[in-house]
Amino acid sequence: MNQRNNHLLKRTRVMTLIMIVGLVLSGLTAIPLVWELDFLVRLFGDGSGWLAEWLLKVNDALHYTAEYNNFLHYGTDWLAFAHIVIAIVFWGAFQDPVWNRWLFKFGMIVCVAIIPWAVVFGEVRGIPLLWRGIDCLFGIIGFVPMWFGWKWTGEVENEPTG
Repeated sequence: MNQRNNHLLKRTRVMTLIMIVGLVLSGLTAIPLVWELDFLVRLFGDGSGWLAEWLLKVNDALHYTAEYNNFLHYGTDWLAFAHIVIAIVFWGAFQDPVWNRWLFKFGMIVCVAIIPWAVVFGEVRGIPLLWRGIDCLFGIIGFVPMWFGWKWTGEVENEPTG
């Protein structure tokens, strides 16, 4: 394998690692929701405006749920688990990016799908438009390393041998 291909694979692994770390971190944040919202309310909740109002509303609901229906938080535990599982799957792309090139296409499809999912279900659940925009950013930002992984592994795959 030539030096350019080695460089492309190294860059692909870096992008894949960024995606893996992002998935793990975003997944883990789905577990300590009450603590996280308490922290955000301390930072932003004493002001006025949509963000402070939204954080206070969500924080009140989380505390109520934790006190009277704590079993509902089990759903976010499974959300966290799903993020970890997807990160594990992308470990295959980290180990052998060319062989597992299809994972980058899968990642791009999922990142694009985040946008209508957040828009539609956010509307159904009464999530503020700006917050849905923040959720859509996960898809937009996640698309970038997936696209580079797809592009660079395609260049390596199409490189003539010999």
